[in-house]
Amino acid sequence: MATGTEDKAKGAGNKAAGKAKEAAGKATDNHKTEAKGKAQQAKGEVQKGKGDAKDSQKKKR
Repeated sequence: MATGTEDKAKGAGNKAAGKAKEAAGKATDNHKTEAKGKAQQAKGEVQKGKGDAKDSQKKKR
C-alpha cells in the first residue's frame, strides 16, 4: 500500500502530465486529447487528496 507521500508524488505526476496533454490537445485542436488531459489532472487531484488523508490519519495516531 502506498504511503501518503507516494500518493502525493503520483498525484503531482498525473497533474503535470495531464496539463501537458491538455495543452497539446488545445494546440492541435484535438478535443479528445484535451479531455484526457483534464481527466488525468482530476485523477492527480484525487491521488493528492488520498495522500493528504493518509498523512492526516498518521498524525492523529
